[in-house]
Amino acid sequence: MQSSVYYRKDIQDWEKRWFAQNNSAYGLMQQAAWSLYTQISLIFLEQQQKIGRVAVCCGQGNNAGDGYLVAAYLKQAGFDIDVYAAELGSSENLKTAYQYAEAEGVNIIAGFDFEQNYDCYIDALFGIGLDRALDGYWQGIIYSINDQSALKISIDIPSGLHADTGRALPCAVKADYCFTLLGFKAGLFTGQAKEYTGQLKLLDLIPRDSKLKEMAQLSSLKINLVKRQAFGHKGDYGHVLVVGGHAQMGGAVMMSAEAASSAGAAKVTVVCHGKHHTAILSRAPNLMLRNIDEMKQSDIRELLEQVDAVSFGMGLGRDVWAEQHYLTWFTELNQSNLEVVYDADALWFLAKYPAHLNLNSYATPHPGEAVKLLGKTVDEIESNRVLTIQQLQNRYAGQWVLKGSGSLILQEQLWICTAGNPGMATGGMGDILAGMIASLKAQLHEHIELHQIVTLHALSGDSLAQSGMRGIQAQHMIQAIYKQVNLQ
Repeated sequence: MQSSVYYRKDIQDWEKRWFAQNNSAYGLMQQAAWSLYTQISLIFLEQQQKIGRVAVCCGQGNNAGDGYLVAAYLKQAGFDIDVYAAELGSSENLKTAYQYAEAEGVNIIAGFDFEQNYDCYIDALFGIGLDRALDGYWQGIIYSINDQSALKISIDIPSGLHADTGRALPCAVKADYCFTLLGFKAGLFTGQAKEYTGQLKLLDLIPRDSKLKEMAQLSSLKINLVKRQAFGHKGDYGHVLVVGGHAQMGGAVMMSAEAASSAGAAKVTVVCHGKHHTAILSRAPNLMLRNIDEMKQSDIRELLEQVDAVSFGMGLGRDVWAEQHYLTWFTELNQSNLEVVYDADALWFLAKYPAHLNLNSYATPHPGEAVKLLGKTVDEIESNRVLTIQQLQNRYAGQWVLKGSGSLILQEQLWICTAGNPGMATGGMGDILAGMIASLKAQLHEHIELHQIVTLHALSGDSLAQSGMRGIQAQHMIQAIYKQVNLQ
């Protein structure tokens, strides 16, 4: 099932509307804490090592109130609980939760000098409202928690992680489990989030109202591709054109074309520098070849009439030769009705010659390419990936994928891919994705969405990572893709 994702302010406003209907704020805190206690108790039962001693780390906001109540409920269940606490804030609900924990006999210790080793640390330091860089004091506390070898559980969001951007400020608790409250926040899925969130679960506590607007959807991990008909033939399953391949860079078009074939395209033609033809045929004799230097504009137009989708820019280069070919091909592609993927060096030239892409265009930059396209720094790009992809579409139109951990996909709405792993951070993975997009669009057109293809690519990488992440290479994806598109 697809899941909605929200900005933190929209969740906070939704919560305020709930209280404005005479629902109790403290009652919701109790409900949240009881749900947290129930989930945490189940986790404790699943641990191989018995959980006995638990440290609950409480800050100064409502997140800390949840922590005090969870501590009280765990104490009632017979666990050995210590609360390490900051000075109480002004919230009456927080004070009430503190007093309840104290009345239940919870040992509350001022400060965060952990007095013994614990089996579990529960993080209730900061909630979703944190939007400032943590000072040295709080950084020290978070590093101290992370240094512990015990189980770590975060309430709502790992403390130190920005709820909208997934950016550590500049550090965050590295949780084994995170139970987020009310609704999913974008910062739990993109940017640096995967380093901190661990296993993530939503505790859905109150009904959504009509004023609550989602900012994105999580792309489903279950993708059902349209089945092929028994009487189908190769003319029914798409012809993909892959264009690129500078004299010094032949591997990119090879991998993109092989990915297109493995994803199911019936025919794939590669247009590249002629010196790569022998190598390409030796690897994949099913591919068709054209020499990019021997094609006139009329030849390009004739070829475009024969294909269903194009993957453009892999290994094209950035010299005068590449620039001439880019300008020639882009003019024809952007005026056509074909579905076109712009990747790699095509994006570099798009930044140099800005233009509005047509609706059937799919641009797939990594953060470094987004830097060139928007004239920003890498830090500016990565500090707010959601804003980045929105600015890319506003400037260039078309549909966009901002690659990276928690890849973002912007079509008519924003999608977040939750699959994928660090082993995929290797050269050529983008070429593989570009070939997959062209292939599946050539076959299925409107029957598959861009975010679904990105997810299939990520799931293929995850299947490889089952044997280990270190050393995964882009060419390993070819067989993984073939298996993934045939799982349905």
